[in-house]
Amino acid sequence: MNTKATLLVCGQVLTLDANNTVIEDGAVVIAGDTIVEVGERAVMLGKYPGVEQLVQPHGLVMPGLVNTHTHAAMACFRGLADDLPLMTWLTEYIFPVEANLNPEMVYQSSLLSMAEMIKSGTTSFCDMYLFAKEVARATADSGMRGWLGEVLYDFPSPNYGPPENGIAYLEELLAEYRNHPLISITVDPHAVYTCSPDLLKCLKGVAEKHGVAYVIHLSETRDEVEGCLAKYGHTPVMHLNALGILDDQVVADHCVVLTEAEIALLAQRGVKVAHCPESNMKLASGVAPVPELLAAGVTVGLGTDGAASNNDMDMFGEMDTAAKLHKVHRLDPTVMSAETTLHMATLGGAKLLGAEARIGSLEPGKKADLIVLDMNKPHLTPMYNIPSHLVYAATGSDVEHSVINGRVVMRNRKLLTMDEAAVLDRLREIGAQISGLVKSERR
Repeated sequence: MNTKATLLVCGQVLTLDANNTVIEDGAVVIAGDTIVEVGERAVMLGKYPGVEQLVQPHGLVMPGLVNTHTHAAMACFRGLADDLPLMTWLTEYIFPVEANLNPEMVYQSSLLSMAEMIKSGTTSFCDMYLFAKEVARATADSGMRGWLGEVLYDFPSPNYGPPENGIAYLEELLAEYRNHPLISITVDPHAVYTCSPDLLKCLKGVAEKHGVAYVIHLSETRDEVEGCLAKYGHTPVMHLNALGILDDQVVADHCVVLTEAEIALLAQRGVKVAHCPESNMKLASGVAPVPELLAAGVTVGLGTDGAASNNDMDMFGEMDTAAKLHKVHRLDPTVMSAETTLHMATLGGAKLLGAEARIGSLEPGKKADLIVLDMNKPHLTPMYNIPSHLVYAATGSDVEHSVINGRVVMRNRKLLTMDEAAVLDRLREIGAQISGLVKSERR
């Protein structure tokens, strides 16, 4: 670790440590990629004279947000097929258009999502999609921290072709990024309705061999549950259990349709859950039993899902939705407090990814992933309770600066790792291509 301080990020500091420490006029001291000290600003300036400072008047310094479920490259499908049930959306619109994807489209679309995530306060994300090498390349170029995997299923992929080629592609990814400081590779079977039992078990073996997360869409809709019951005699959760797959390597996305027994089983096995309320609402999948999962001791993170089913990747908006959705669903204003929801979007997400020792709070020894919000706004004044403001009032556009792994990736809302205008121009061109493909498919 580089012990020479390289940057001081100053302002009101929300550490989200075990004591929820807030330093009214504080500074986070960064050396290289690591936080080395957090304390009173005047004291830190005295200890580290001459070090570059990142200062935002009325700024709030906090951990970067962790988006636990994304399909970054689906930004190119934003608004393409709305107001449809999940299976109709997937089989009649998304899968046919995805068949025409190419590496360049995925790379550029992933960059677009990363621009959106950085500008709205996300510093880490967990992604599953096609052409994952291109998603990884975009992640490295953007400077974000990512957990990435190639989605695998029983039918041919527009990326690797026949299903048997998918394992080889996955092994190449695992080898290429084995020691990368920002990118971790995951094993990503799509779902129980697109993957055979043999494929699900084979991929679990790969995850165990490499010690990486096993990420899967699980129990997202009633149709999925009923289809699995009809085909295998088990619900999706119990199907994975019968296959010997459920354990603490598993990250289960959505988990909308669960029984009490399944919630207890997920807790017992250490399965983590990525909650995506806006996507679940838009696709009318239902409301995940998150308060019950949390009460059972399940680690739950918050995710946006892809921009094709959300339709944005703003984690501040996702926090607001998550808190309010569960209150109205249960007619109980006390469930999903601001503090609980904020934890899901930060340290809870880090724990889901097995990274709580590295990210999720601002503490010495952790990686320097943090954001600075401008709180000098009409909708943020006055401020009595910081978590309340962050969950119910703040938006992604309030984020002024972003630091990931000690590197300033956005300053004064200007992205420093990519040409935002060029990314937008390229996506307009790709959008025109996709529009042409859709019209051709509909003829």
